Amino acid sequence: MDIILKTDIKGLGYKNDLVAVKPGYGRNYLIPQGFAVLATGSNRKILAENIKQAAHKAEKIKTEAENIAAKLAETTLEIKAKIGDSGKIFGKVTTLQISDALATQGFEIDRKKISIGVPVDGAGEFSADIDLHREVKTKVKFIVSGE
Repeated sequence: MDIILKTDIKGLGYKNDLVAVKPGYGRNYLIPQGFAVLATGSNRKILAENIKQAAHKAEKIKTEAENIAAKLAETTLEIKAKIGDSGKIFGKVTTLQISDALATQGFEIDRKKISIGVPVDGAGEFSADIDLHREVKTKVKFIVSGE
């Protein structure tokens, strides 16, 4: 079943992408939730027109994302956490904490666009992946230290 995504869905695609999904997933979840529409002939024509009109705006957004990515590559965040005697932290470092640390540096990035590859449960230097745009992805370094 072919559908056109109306929003970005992690692991499936980005807005205005034409993707093939299983019929039950499309009919019972994506379409009723408003995340997608069925890829009929008329919807495909509407999509082509929308993409044509938004091409200039998309290029500007991509350029802004590349500028932010360049600044983020140079940035190192420091995240404070309570550390026990064994060197492990109490709890875990989450994407929300990274998003808040980025906000203090002047970067407003949604926590849903941040992913941490390995669980952060001790002090040290780690990196997180940030998905700024469909074609612009970057890494940000962060250091976990004791309070």
